[in-house]
Amino acid sequence: MRREEQIRQYYYTLYSVWGRQHWWPAQSRFEVIVGAYLTQNTSWSNVEKALNNLRQARKLNLRGIRELTLPTLERLIRSAGYFRQKARRLKIFVQFLDQTYGGSLQRLFAQPTAQVRQQLLDLEGVGSETADAILLYAGNHPVFVVDAYTRRVLERHGLASAKTGYEDIRELFEQALASINGGEAKRADIARAAREWRAGLSHPPSRISSGSRPPLVQVFNEMHGLIVGVGKNYCLKSQKRCEQCPLQKFLPE
Repeated sequence: MRREEQIRQYYYTLYSVWGRQHWWPAQSRFEVIVGAYLTQNTSWSNVEKALNNLRQARKLNLRGIRELTLPTLERLIRSAGYFRQKARRLKIFVQFLDQTYGGSLQRLFAQPTAQVRQQLLDLEGVGSETADAILLYAGNHPVFVVDAYTRRVLERHGLASAKTGYEDIRELFEQALASINGGEAKRADIARAAREWRAGLSHPPSRISSGSRPPLVQVFNEMHGLIVGVGKNYCLKSQKRCEQCPLQKFLPE
C-alpha cells in the first residue's frame, strides 16, 4: 500500500472509532495562539493552569497581554515552564501583530498562507510546529501540524525515518488527505463524542473546536487530533500498546 493511501486509511480507521476530537480547546483564536506558545516543551495540563491564571485575571486576550508588565505575565504563566522566554515571546507576537496588522488577527489570517507562515517563522520562538498550529487552529489555513506523536507513529509503521524532515512529513500528510471530504467530521455523532472525551479519547467541545471551517481544514484538524490520541494512549515513547491500538493492522510484518 502506498504511503498516501495508508495515511488515508489511518484517518478513516481512527475517525470511525473515535469521532470528532474537538481540538483546539479554546474560546478564541487568540487563546489558541497563546496555547501554541505555552505548550512548547511542556504538558498540556501545565498549559491549562497557565491559561486559567490568565483567564481569571481577565488577561487572556490581545489587550490583556499587551498591557501586562513582563514580570506579571511571567508569574501568571509560570506553570507552563520556560516562563520568562514564553512571556517575552508572547509580547513579541503582540508587538508584531500591532505593528504589521494593526492588532487585527482577521487581517493577519486574510493573507496568503505562505506569507503568514514565513512571518510567524521569523518571530522569536516560533518553529514550524508552532507556526502551523497557529495557522491551522487559529487561522483556518490548510496546513498539517507535525508533532512528536506524528513522527513516532510514522517511524514505527515504517513510513518515515529519524532523518525524515518536518516539511517532508507535512507534505506527505497534506497530499494524502487532500482528497478526503470533510463531511465525516461534520456529521460526527455528538453523543458518541461526549462519551469519548469523558473517557480521555478526545476533548470537550469549545467555541473554537466547534466552529465552522473549510472541509480540508477540518480534515487536517481531525487527523492531527486523532494521531495525538494514538500517541498519548497507545504509541507511547517508552512503551508500545499495539495490541489495543486501532492502527495495529497497519504495522509492518
